Amino acid sequence: MIHSTAIIEPGAKLGNNVSVGPYSYIGNDVVIGDNCIIESHVVVKGPSTIGSGNHIFQFASVGEACQDKKYNNEPTTLIMGDNNVIRECATIHRGTIQDQGVTKIGSNNLFMAYTHVAHDAVIGDNVIFANNASVAGHVHVGDWVILGGNSGVHQFCKIGDHAFIGMYSGVNKDVPPFVTTIGMPAGPAATNKEGMKRRGFESDEIMAVRRAYKAFYRKSLGAEEAIESLSEDAAKYPAVKLMVDFVKSSERGIVR
Repeated sequence: MIHSTAIIEPGAKLGNNVSVGPYSYIGNDVVIGDNCIIESHVVVKGPSTIGSGNHIFQFASVGEACQDKKYNNEPTTLIMGDNNVIRECATIHRGTIQDQGVTKIGSNNLFMAYTHVAHDAVIGDNVIFANNASVAGHVHVGDWVILGGNSGVHQFCKIGDHAFIGMYSGVNKDVPPFVTTIGMPAGPAATNKEGMKRRGFESDEIMAVRRAYKAFYRKSLGAEEAIESLSEDAAKYPAVKLMVDFVKSSERGIVR
């Protein structure tokens, strides 16, 4: 399962049934879980812990030192969950000591060709990065988020669960859960109604999210006024509470 031209450093630990293709490099302090497929010409450096069932395609770079000029070769890490697909030329960097020292990737994510996850980013589960989508340092992306092609997220921004970042969006503020963005800079366009349907949300909860969206974006209310107007729906619908709690905790402010 390990091609003769692959280089596996002595400190690397590979699980059961791991395949490593031609000319790939697995560095010291790398742990790769069971049933992973590493295609040809892949570089995985550490300290990195890669879960099981991940598939990394050719020319991807995973666990490399970050591009932050403050980084000075500190032993920061990358932690990745299970069943992720990392396509051609994607790049995922380790963290910095200016944050928690770790970049975290959840499970069941798809990173298409030429996508980038910068240092200290935290990516949830079931996320899709379309081609050339990138997130800067310290960005947090929730579960079930889709980032459209060529979209970019500014450092320290947060993207809420089930948000949809439209192609070419330039996100410089936080995006609440269930919100779809478009434009440069990114602004709110609608709720991710179709995504909610696909994930089994009931119609009444979808309508409640649309009411919440209107309160935040269509009624000329301030954030605190909108939150107060949504108190009943937030108590009844978990999705609305998720939106309200996100806006309450936002430090950068939400997209407008």
